[in-house]
Amino acid sequence: MTRRTCFYNVAGHVFGVTANESDFGLMANYEPFACQEPASVFELTVEDGLTVDYSEEMRQDEEGQEIVCGKTPAGEPVFEFRWWNQTAGYLISAADYRKARLVMTGHHRKMAIDNALMVLYALATASLQTALFHAAVVSYRGAAYMFLGKSGTGKSTHARLWLQYISGTELVNDDNPVVRIQVDGTAEVYGSPWSGKTPCYRNVTYPLRGIVLLSQAPYNKIRRLKGIEAYAALVPSISGKRWDKTIADGLHQTENLLATHVPVHHLDCLPDEAAAQLCVSEIA
Repeated sequence: MTRRTCFYNVAGHVFGVTANESDFGLMANYEPFACQEPASVFELTVEDGLTVDYSEEMRQDEEGQEIVCGKTPAGEPVFEFRWWNQTAGYLISAADYRKARLVMTGHHRKMAIDNALMVLYALATASLQTALFHAAVVSYRGAAYMFLGKSGTGKSTHARLWLQYISGTELVNDDNPVVRIQVDGTAEVYGSPWSGKTPCYRNVTYPLRGIVLLSQAPYNKIRRLKGIEAYAALVPSISGKRWDKTIADGLHQTENLLATHVPVHHLDCLPDEAAAQLCVSEIA
């Protein structure tokens, strides 16, 4: 079976994937990020197998999709990806997350590839002032605005309200944007190959000018968060293995810089035009 290696640049970090030719047919969402540069953050090899022996440390379950984290008997980090109780694959990584292999079981192949690359990206870049967010992002007048909240809060809905009612708005990413702190301390937000239920795989970059934590309410009200409130608003939306001290320290630094330098607001809102107009008038 024909195999090849491809490279992708997301937010200035390059990773490589070695896999069967047929696997790349499942990766159209990565094509806007394809490049010829060598890998700078990690390399992933995709192979076929049955199962992997490991001991469980932690698990995360959301809408039928489950990630189980653990370690192999040799101490390697391992992540099992399940979809409705059916294992799609096992990601086995080096301790620094720079080299890894994905053992595929034959089920939900694309889901396994996407999850493996998201996990590796989040962990390999955590110490590089980079964070993979669970958020929706729009651009408006040359800058980006990011909406946070628990699943079902209305991040995508609020982004669509901006697209519908705020002229000049464009969708940057609907689920997993990347934020990176630059050398001068400014924050940039990037599109990524991962965008949840709304296909939006744009290789674009914008200065991050505002972050909004959303809550459903029977009214529209917005207020600025500062200090520990701003910091706390960011943490639940950032992917990372926080029980790993190196990962936690890297994310803490990024979160602290964001909370200090990017305005963070809390918006209690209805899913209506007035909410979008109130938000844009306050933060943009």
